Amino acid sequence: MLKAKILFVGPCESGKTVLANFLTESSDITEYNPTQGVRILEFENPHVTSNNKGTGCEFELWDCGGDSKFESCWPALMKDAHGVVIVFNADIPSHLKEIEMWYSCFVQQQFLQDSHCMLVAHHKPGSGGDKGSLALSFLCVCVCVCVCVCVCVCVHESIGLHVFENHR
Repeated sequence: MLKAKILFVGPCESGKTVLANFLTESSDITEYNPTQGVRILEFENPHVTSNNKGTGCEFELWDCGGDSKFESCWPALMKDAHGVVIVFNADIPSHLKEIEMWYSCFVQQQFLQDSHCMLVAHHKPGSGGDKGSLALSFLCVCVCVCVCVCVCVCVHESIGLHVFENHR
C-alpha cells in the first residue's frame, strides 16, 4: 500500500483545518480555534493504484498551525513530506503577500517539485459579496501567483488529484 504525507500550511485563519476535516470526513468545527503546532489526520483511499505498490494509499494530512511562533518546528514537520497544500483566505489581503514565504519555506527550500504543491484560495461563506451562499466554498487556484505555477498535488508519480476526488 502506498503511503503519503501531505502538509496543509498557510497563514492563521486561512481554512487549513476546515479543509483537512472535509477531506478526512472529520467533525466540523463551528468556532475558530487556532491549531497549536500540528494536528495529524489519517485516512485510506482504496481507489489509488500503483504498478509496484499494489492498491490503496494511506494518507497523513498534517494540519500545521499558521502562527510564526511554530516556525522553529517547521523543519521537523517537513521531513519526508510528499506534498504541500498552501491554503490562504482570499478575503484577507495580507494572506496574498504571505504566499511567497510559505512557498519558499515549504516547497523551494525543501526542493519539493512544483507538481507536488497546490495553492487553495479559501473564501469563507457569508463573507464578502456572497453572504450565505455555500456551506463550504473552496476554490482550487491553478494559476501563476508571482512565485510559481501551482498545480494539483501529485504526491507520487502515479497519484494525482483524483485521490481527493475519489475519497468522498
